[in-house]
Amino acid sequence: MTSKPNTPLLDAVHLPADLRGMNDRDMPQLARELRDEMIDAVSMTGGHLGAGLGVVELTIAIHKVFDTPSDRLIFDVGHQCYPHKILTGRRDRIRTLRQEGGLSGFTKRAESEYDPFGAAHSSTSISAGLGMAVAAELGETDRKVIAVIGDGAMSAGMAYEALNNAGALDARLIVILNDNDMSIAPPTGAMSAYLARLASGRTYMGFRDLGKKLTAYLGKNIDRAITRAVEHARGYVTGGTMFEEMGFYHIGPIDGHSFEHLLPVLRNVRDNAKGPVLIHVVTQKGKGYAPAEAAADKYHGVNKFDVITGAQAKAKPNAPSYTAVFGEALVQEAMLDDKIVGITAAMPSGTGLDKLAEIFPKRTFDVGIAEQHAVTFAAGLATEGYKPFCALYSTFLQRAYDQVVHDVAIQGLAVRFPIDRAGFVGADGPTHAGSFDTGFLASLPGFVVMAAADEAELKHMVRTAAAYDDGPISFRYPRGEGVGVALPERGEILEIGRGRIVKEGTKVALLSFGTRLADCLLAAEDLDASGLSTTVADARFAKPLDQDLIRRLAREHAVLVTVEEGAAGGFAAQVLQFLATEGLLDNGLKVRPLVLPDVWMDQAKPEVMYAKSGLDAAGIVSTVFKALGQTHLGVGAAG
Repeated sequence: MTSKPNTPLLDAVHLPADLRGMNDRDMPQLARELRDEMIDAVSMTGGHLGAGLGVVELTIAIHKVFDTPSDRLIFDVGHQCYPHKILTGRRDRIRTLRQEGGLSGFTKRAESEYDPFGAAHSSTSISAGLGMAVAAELGETDRKVIAVIGDGAMSAGMAYEALNNAGALDARLIVILNDNDMSIAPPTGAMSAYLARLASGRTYMGFRDLGKKLTAYLGKNIDRAITRAVEHARGYVTGGTMFEEMGFYHIGPIDGHSFEHLLPVLRNVRDNAKGPVLIHVVTQKGKGYAPAEAAADKYHGVNKFDVITGAQAKAKPNAPSYTAVFGEALVQEAMLDDKIVGITAAMPSGTGLDKLAEIFPKRTFDVGIAEQHAVTFAAGLATEGYKPFCALYSTFLQRAYDQVVHDVAIQGLAVRFPIDRAGFVGADGPTHAGSFDTGFLASLPGFVVMAAADEAELKHMVRTAAAYDDGPISFRYPRGEGVGVALPERGEILEIGRGRIVKEGTKVALLSFGTRLADCLLAAEDLDASGLSTTVADARFAKPLDQDLIRRLAREHAVLVTVEEGAAGGFAAQVLQFLATEGLLDNGLKVRPLVLPDVWMDQAKPEVMYAKSGLDAAGIVSTVFKALGQTHLGVGAAG
């Protein structure tokens, strides 16, 4: 089917099957329309723009050549999946991206059969794809499996573990390396595109496969020798790579924005590949939208923006963000202590370590998407007397838990863990929520676990961590703005394991761990007005607990409510363990733990998510009245 000039094509594409009836010559026009649709949608919702703009042609080409959803297409991370969603029956909902009740910003199995694997953390696509490819072989089906992974995600060891396994299994797996940032091969061009088509064709692939079949009779050593000789000869023309050494047939680099390059290669691979293939595709992040192409970060993640100018909507902050406060406090401490170093895993601005890098570039290390390495690298620095601050998002610290246990905690090394994005994160949904760090760190012997109640407390905890040399220490804080408290000139060194009373009362005790303290204070106003005199305390530490403080709260109050921005098994579990062991539950004390609900909560505004979880002021008040067997009817309802 060939369209009439200027006839919109995207309106005719409801599912990928519609692409397969279109003429190849129409694909550039379709790409322009798809890009425009994506830009318009993201301008209204915000989200990850640059990565999706970079894979428009690639996404169209894959869906045109392969029989999705029967053939499996897996996007690593998922930042680049917006064009895919538009082409797979979700165009009518694309302006609900990352909104409450709307489309996820990542691939999601529950959302569409065209999303065979959910993604949001990096470097998982090859492993998942290999599992699907092996399943297809076991089931004797001719299903193709395509994993698209960016060059940044290839910095994680998991990707290489999967490549190694796929090569050893000789699995029918197609990996597309989307090179959109760093140059890991010579520039692409007409000659390399020609050679890629040649290398992916029946002659080369058939010769390689025939060599394997013929030499199978002569033994594995000769088989390997002849196969490697064929690939060595091909290497003179196309360039050999480490991927060949891992058992992959390597094709490329090719121009990821040229259908004349993409379509023939993908068709050749579809029709001729018998084992694992890696196609190296070079793309440009932000392609086709001038403001994104010109931006340093290629508009990786954007707020709502003006399509004409590219200007992003900026909220007017009432207070600095927690991330900014951390970054500035760390710089302040680093100026006074040359043993302080900062480590991030591809998130320098996201963690605030970009501020340290500006002033102390030799003491700041971005190790790429490699959290496991980041933690053990920090451990190595700690053994030599340095003071590493290994700054990670809560959700990404999970990826390095074994290293935290084995390489840091067991050895008692003084690694500092600033944990950003603690609690709900809004539009990024459950994959990025910081839910579990308190529980999995507080269970480790010798670990000090803190949470900042506000931005002033965060400054105190940065200095406390810098001064603490007796073992590992962590402090968590949420995404977004602080509550606007006055900041000290420099943080104070907190006494380890000591909380604080913020407001005195007699009947009800609210014990907060983290930034729910502000809502506890609001709840206390309501409770006081209702005749329930309320104490509010800031625990500061989940480990070691302030046992004296907890004893006092338990003995002097009828109700004790713990409040935290984490899953069950965290701070409340530590408090309840202590209360039970001390026999402080024997005298009728009513204890109610408030934690994140035991569900994967989809994206919404953080304040909405906390309200749904009962972790806002209203939820805290309701919990107290239920504990007392009373109904909250407003001011003066209870005595």
